[in-house]
Amino acid sequence: MIAYAIRRLLLMIPTLFAIMVVNFVIVQAAPGGPVEQMIAKFRGNAVGVTTRVGGGSGETTPSTAASGQASYRSARGLDPAFIKELQKQYGFDKPPLQRFLLMMKNYLTFNFGNSFFKDESVVSLIESKLPVSISIGLWTTLITYLVSIPLGIRKAVRDGSRFDVWTSAVIIVGYAVPSFLFAVLLIVLFAGSSYWQIFPLRGLVSDNWASFDWPHRILDYFWHICLPILSLVIGGFATLTMLTKNCFLEEVNKHYVLTARAKGLTERRVLYGHVFRNAMLLVVAGFPAAFIGILFTGSLLIEVIFSLDGLGYLGFEAALNRDYPIMFATLYVFTLIGLLLKLISDLTYMLIDPRIDFARRGG
Repeated sequence: MIAYAIRRLLLMIPTLFAIMVVNFVIVQAAPGGPVEQMIAKFRGNAVGVTTRVGGGSGETTPSTAASGQASYRSARGLDPAFIKELQKQYGFDKPPLQRFLLMMKNYLTFNFGNSFFKDESVVSLIESKLPVSISIGLWTTLITYLVSIPLGIRKAVRDGSRFDVWTSAVIIVGYAVPSFLFAVLLIVLFAGSSYWQIFPLRGLVSDNWASFDWPHRILDYFWHICLPILSLVIGGFATLTMLTKNCFLEEVNKHYVLTARAKGLTERRVLYGHVFRNAMLLVVAGFPAAFIGILFTGSLLIEVIFSLDGLGYLGFEAALNRDYPIMFATLYVFTLIGLLLKLISDLTYMLIDPRIDFARRGG
């Protein structure tokens, strides 16, 4: 297992490098960039989500810039020396390959430079936003497991019954409708002026949260995350529920279950003493992978919809403002966490079920 883990860790290096190359090339080819953003702001017709018009510091990592056209259509009529100064300020005075290599060199030591349009380093921004995203991902994954596993077991026990049929209909709806549509529906029903104003519309805590005592701080926190977590759980419990049901149905038909019943064991003892332990191997081992899916696919839009100040919302702001240091840094962090959690997921499979050996299979 140790040798397999080392090989996987070494394999992460070219994988991460390839992902960064592809995204760098895509952003390189995309129109717009920090220089054009600043030119547009100088002319008074910029489109973005921040109000600061000053560029990043001169020490900003130049390699994080991914667009360095030699000329800009919007710069007609402006002093060429001013344009060259902007290019130098944002690091576009270097060739794309040199910028990319310098970016990857700095990223090895987690030196992400400074934001182009904020007065903070990218590392400090990520450190302040990451707990929000992880908090949402952990709560959503935990609640999804607490709901899906008992429901899946119940559906397996009562396979073909009316309970199984109508819960399957609910699961199909939950699987078909994206979580962000549920989020919009919940906002309209419970956080807007149309129906009921029960939950707050934005933020993770209240503005005066620091003045509360600890019991009220905890209540305020759960009050704010109720709708975001609910929208993610509704959209994410379908797959896990059906996986649990199918695992139980597969185990129930095996010979050791028939033997246990022949010995006179109660159905509850057979179900939770024998079937549960084997059926849950796949479900429990898949916890890291489920967390990856919730954290990286669902929470981004939810953070934007509910204005939660996490990595997803930070990346959304950076994309609108062409803040390339934040864009590539969040991509780097998300990819690295995803690769590590995928490795943890595979190792968890091997620990729970020693019969699984990815190393022999060439995994």
